[in-house]
Amino acid sequence: MLKSFKELLSILKEEPETEDGKPIPYEEAKVLARHNDSRQRARVAGQADTRPELLYYLAEDKDAQVRRKIAANPSTPRQADQLLATDVDDEVRCDLALKISRLIPGLSSTEKSAVQDLTFEILNTLAQNQLPRVRQIIAEEIKHATNVPIVLLRRLAIDLETIVSAPILEYSILLSGEDLLEIIAQGPAEGALAAIARRKNVSERLSDAIVDAERNLPAVGELLANPSAQIREETLDRIIEQAPEVEPGHEPLVQRPKLSPKAMRRIAGFVSSSLLNILVDRADIDAETAKVVKESVRKRIERGDLDPGLEARQRAEKLFEQGKLDDEQIQKAAQQGNREFVVTALALVTKQPERAIRRLLDSKTGKAVTTLAWKGKLSMRTAIEMQRHIARIPPHAIVNARNGVDFPLGGDEMDWYIDYFRDLDAVPAAR
Repeated sequence: MLKSFKELLSILKEEPETEDGKPIPYEEAKVLARHNDSRQRARVAGQADTRPELLYYLAEDKDAQVRRKIAANPSTPRQADQLLATDVDDEVRCDLALKISRLIPGLSSTEKSAVQDLTFEILNTLAQNQLPRVRQIIAEEIKHATNVPIVLLRRLAIDLETIVSAPILEYSILLSGEDLLEIIAQGPAEGALAAIARRKNVSERLSDAIVDAERNLPAVGELLANPSAQIREETLDRIIEQAPEVEPGHEPLVQRPKLSPKAMRRIAGFVSSSLLNILVDRADIDAETAKVVKESVRKRIERGDLDPGLEARQRAEKLFEQGKLDDEQIQKAAQQGNREFVVTALALVTKQPERAIRRLLDSKTGKAVTTLAWKGKLSMRTAIEMQRHIARIPPHAIVNARNGVDFPLGGDEMDWYIDYFRDLDAVPAAR
């Protein structure tokens, strides 16, 4: 029943409810839908039981927040959604894209054909939106759907934005092998090949096409890391032939399931020492191949082209360049006795010559090692770990923290150690 004028007036003066789900009687909703306060209109727009005619009316509201409520409301009639598919506000279109794309998998043959057609028409409009985020939302939500028009799916699959194409290329079972080969032949956007390489059960033909494609280095790594990808022996040979100069592909190559003894022996000729250890420890390596790999390691060390400490030094440098060479990383390396990493790291964080760092560590002086940690703005805990595991200082000679965490030496004293060993490093060695 229609409320009295005084009752309706009191409704208009109320602050918005905090819960959109609180039922609003129809007569009240009609009044609130025309309220001057957009928060009151938004209350109506967000109600699941608001009448379709009011939702359609509010789809053209001047306030974007109201239209967002309409876009997200599953009860909004499709005709209103159609209006919002070209809304000027980005967030409105994003909210609508999320709602519509989530409806797609649930559409069944029992739905009215007109509703289905209009739903797919809205989805198609959104899939062509200029804002990549709108297209990305759709791609993420329909990547597993089995009832999407293939024309729409292909459009998303060749999108120039990888955040849009990758989910479809990696997961959609509606794309055939021929579709994927055609996309590869067209030279897809960067990242698209890698997405295809991650698909389940990549065929030999697809693997060949990925390896043959330009800019294929990240994709080949993904292909090798994909246990369900089928790779012909001849194709793997080509990958190994190109691999020595492509360091990022070494680890997935070593980890590749079902490597032949021939492949393992070739790989042993160029990968790092840590990857060689992984190769030797593979469960499927036979005794003869393991023996050959170990002999290859010995010969490479003798030739000087395998430096066990090189990888550790390079990792420290890379972390430093990325701004990630922190106290935790250095402390962990010290605990593991990774001397080369610690030496390089200390040289970088203290800005001191590496030879001076080595002299300080080799001095077997707890104060000298503690000084390095202080100079590099590391913790006293790290100083202790370096004394124990890198400088090999006897337990009774280790310099411990003051008050559990503080450096026990004064700044002047620690500066003296740095200056002394740096100056010592500058003195030419006696002939």
